Amino acid sequence: MVFVGQAGEKFSGVEHIVVLRAAGIGDLMFAMPAIEALAAAYPDASLTLIGSPAGSALLEGRPGPVDEVIIPPFAEGIRPGPEDRSELELFFERMRQRRVDLAVQLHGGGRFSNPFLLRLGARHTVGTRTDDAVPLERTLPYVYYQSEMMRSLEVVGLAGAPAVTLEARLTVTEPERAAAEKFRDPGRARLLTIHPGATDPRRRYDSFGEVAARAVSDGWQVLVVGDESDREAADEIVAAADNTSPGSATSLAGTLSLPELLGVLSISNVMAGTDSGPRHLAMAVGTPTVGLFWVGNVITAGPLGRGQHRIHMSWVTRCPVCGVDVTQVGWTADRCEHDPSYLAHIDPATVYADVMNVAV
Repeated sequence: MVFVGQAGEKFSGVEHIVVLRAAGIGDLMFAMPAIEALAAAYPDASLTLIGSPAGSALLEGRPGPVDEVIIPPFAEGIRPGPEDRSELELFFERMRQRRVDLAVQLHGGGRFSNPFLLRLGARHTVGTRTDDAVPLERTLPYVYYQSEMMRSLEVVGLAGAPAVTLEARLTVTEPERAAAEKFRDPGRARLLTIHPGATDPRRRYDSFGEVAARAVSDGWQVLVVGDESDREAADEIVAAADNTSPGSATSLAGTLSLPELLGVLSISNVMAGTDSGPRHLAMAVGTPTVGLFWVGNVITAGPLGRGQHRIHMSWVTRCPVCGVDVTQVGWTADRCEHDPSYLAHIDPATVYADVMNVAV
C-alpha cells in the first residue's frame, strides 16, 4: 500500500461516503485518483459526489467509482449564484437523513467548504484547512503550491485509503467513440485536437494557429474544441491552418456536449492545450498531450509523467505590465487588473515538435 503523506486508520462501519468537489472539470480530474482510492479502501460503501453540473454531465452513468452525483444549491464558495437559505436548509436536511458515514472535503482550503461539509452531519470528516478555516475531524494544512492530485490523495490517506492510481482515468463508451468518428477525416492519417481556451486569460496562448498550420502541412487533421467563449480563437486557428491546407482544420467550439468532447479526445492522436479542463480530460482518456502552463500551475496541475505528456512553461513571476508579484496566491493576494498572456513567448515550433514527439 502506498500513501501520500501520513496514513490514518480506516474508519469502521462506513456504508456511505460523500466527496465534496463542486468545481470545474479540471478540478474534478484532480480529485478522481482520491475518489478511486476511497472506493478501493471502502468497497462496500456507496460513493456520492457533491459536484458541479459539468461533473454530473460527465460522470452520471459512466463506469467508475462514483455511484451518483448531487448538484448542490447555490452557496458561497461552493457553487456561485444567488443563495436561497431555505433551499440550502432543505438540502442539508435531506443529506442528514441519508446518514453519511464519511464526508471528504476536496474543495479548496475549507474557508467555505468545511462549514458546508460539517452541515452534512457525517459521522467522520476529513479534508484540508487554511488558518482561517474551521477544522474537521482529521485535517491537513492547505498550502497552495502542491500537486492537486497529491493533495487529494493525502487527504483520503487520512481516512486510511492508499493510492491505487496517481492520475485520473475515465472510461470512454463505444457510443461516444463512434459518435466522434463522424468528425474524422479518413484522408488524413493523424488527428491533432487543440483547445485554446483558459478560464484565466493570462493562461491563454495566441500562437496555436501556427501550431495548426505546421500540423496540416504535415498531413494532420486539426479539430479545435472549446466552449462558446472560444469560438473567435478557434476560428483564427482554423483560418491559419486553411492558409496552408484548406479544409484540413475544423472548429467544434461551442458545439460539443461533454460526452461528445470525451469521444473526440479519445480518438485524437495528440491533444494540445493550455492548463484547462479539456487537456485534463484528454489525459484521463489516455490521449498524449502537449500542455502550455504558467510555472505555478505546473506545480499544482501539471502531468506527473513525460513519456506521454510534454509541458512548455512560462517562467513569468511578475506582471509584464505593472510588475506586481504574480506568485502570491490566495484570496488575500494582490491581483492587478492586467491580463496579458503569460505564455506569449513560448515558441510554436517547439510546441509542434513535442506534438510530433508524443504522437501515437
